[in-house]
Amino acid sequence: MSKILVIDDEEQLVMLLKDTLEENGHEVLTAFDGIEGIEKARMAPDIIILDVMMPNMDGFELCKKIRDEIACPIIFLSAKASETDRIQGLNIGGDDYIVKPFGLNELMAKIEAHLRREKRAQYINAKNKREELFFGKAFIDLRQRTFRVGDCYIEFTKREFDLIEFLALHPGQIFSREQIYERIWGYDAEGDYLTVNEHVKKIRAKLSKVDKDTEYISTVWGIGYKWNRRGVL
Repeated sequence: MSKILVIDDEEQLVMLLKDTLEENGHEVLTAFDGIEGIEKARMAPDIIILDVMMPNMDGFELCKKIRDEIACPIIFLSAKASETDRIQGLNIGGDDYIVKPFGLNELMAKIEAHLRREKRAQYINAKNKREELFFGKAFIDLRQRTFRVGDCYIEFTKREFDLIEFLALHPGQIFSREQIYERIWGYDAEGDYLTVNEHVKKIRAKLSKVDKDTEYISTVWGIGYKWNRRGVL
C-alpha cells in the first residue's frame, strides 16, 4: 500500500480521486490549498498529485517550496495546456504533467507507473554496492543522496540528483538526451529532451559556484552528455 497526497481546490475531484485510489488499496491524504498541502507533504507521501491553479499559492509555487525536502514523484494536474506551462512544471521539480480534463484511467495508470518506478529504483539502489563515488574533490553519497565538494555540500533537487547519479555511475559513457530523459523521467512522462538540457544547466550552475575548475558533465555535441572520468578514485 502506498501513501498518496492529493492537493486540489476542487473538492469533487479530490473526493473522486480519493475514493478511486482507496479502492485500489492506497492510503490517501487530501489538501485543498497550498498551505495545507505543505503541512500534509511533511507526512512523507509516496507520490503527490498537485493541481496548478489554486488560490493563494499555486501548484508551481508549492512545488518550489517542498521539492528540496520532498523526494517523491509529483504529478501536476492543470487546465493550462501550453508547452511553456508543461516545461515549467517539469523544470521546477515535477515528474509528470497531465492536462485537465483527463481520463481517470490514464491518471491511475500514470500513478501506478511512477510508484513502480520508485520501487524499482529503491531496489536497485539497495543492491548497488557502490554507495560512495569520488571524483577529484567531489564526493557523492548515493545512500544519503548528498553531494559534497571539499567541505561544501551542494543542494540538488530530486531530479537533478537522479540525473547526476545516473551519469556518475557510468563515468565516460555517452548518453543521448533522449536516453537520459527516458531513464530519469520515464517512457510515459509528458515532456522532451529539452528538460534534460535545463536540468544539466542548473546542475552546472550549482557546481560552478563551489568548483569552477572542474567540468563534471561534458556536452558531446550532436549526441548528449557524459560524466567525466577525470579524478575518479
